[in-house]
Amino acid sequence: MAQERGATFKGNPITLAGPVLKPGDQAPDFTLNKNLLETSSLKDFAGKIKLISVVPSVDTGVCDAQTRRFNEEAAKLGENVIVITVSADLPFAQSRWCAAAGVDRVVLLSDYKNNSFGQSYGVLIKEFALDMRSIFVVDAQDKITYVEVLGEMTEHPNYDAAVAAVKELL
Repeated sequence: MAQERGATFKGNPITLAGPVLKPGDQAPDFTLNKNLLETSSLKDFAGKIKLISVVPSVDTGVCDAQTRRFNEEAAKLGENVIVITVSADLPFAQSRWCAAAGVDRVVLLSDYKNNSFGQSYGVLIKEFALDMRSIFVVDAQDKITYVEVLGEMTEHPNYDAAVAAVKELL
């Protein structure tokens, strides 16, 4: 049985499903869509430090700002770091948003098919079938070194702490 815990969306209760991941845990593998036909998994980024930025939808203000911010940070972090944004948006919407926003340093992956990322990383919002705003930093050996799961969906993550966690691994 999946674990459940509470969070909020604009002050209203929502339910997060899945395990509570913490630093030291092995990062769960995932298979997410790059587009309708191609998928990507954790193994595709083997040997890289991964900053995984999870957003409910790139078409909302905070998610837009979060993805743009990590796109800027990606340029400064170097070749050994990959920045991945995961959302439940359709791959078409992600592609359109990236083109309109000029985001080209972040890999956007979609959890739209079955919310498997949200379930295995413990950030699935049961009521909306979206993934809760969160950050996971994963080292080159696929160990989680930093986790931030927001308690309120509309708040910004701690960008500086996430970037500092990546820099500690360089």
